[in-house]
Amino acid sequence: MTEFTPLAGLLGGGLIGLSAVLLMGGYGRIAGASGIFAGLLTLSFNTEFSWRFIFIVGMLIGAAWSGLFFFDVSSLEFNGGPLTTIAAGLLVGVGTVLGSGCTSGHGICGLSRFSKRALAATCTFMVFAILTVFITRHALGA
Repeated sequence: MTEFTPLAGLLGGGLIGLSAVLLMGGYGRIAGASGIFAGLLTLSFNTEFSWRFIFIVGMLIGAAWSGLFFFDVSSLEFNGGPLTTIAAGLLVGVGTVLGSGCTSGHGICGLSRFSKRALAATCTFMVFAILTVFITRHALGA
């Protein structure tokens, strides 16, 4: 999980960047995963629903493909129980709404457009991610 894999990182980052450019160029939409997923919850089966559905299915297929051919998923562990998972999902959802977007929307698309709001949001995400890892791994010893 902590192996240095610069080529895989470069390829993955390039593909994420390419998908963001294609989505912005083709549909004029920002590739923020939470906003795209939230648009599926309206259940209005129109062209807006179609591209969102294809985007999310493509992410799932890409993750499955990567797990089948390039990554040993048996090394992954998830220690959270159902309540922890639900609470974490709700907190992420609330944070996404309060922050007017998610890490992918702000960090990838917003920063590439030189958005000051995206810079502030991404810095906030990173600070709290670092604090969370520090507290859970070092202060609590989890």
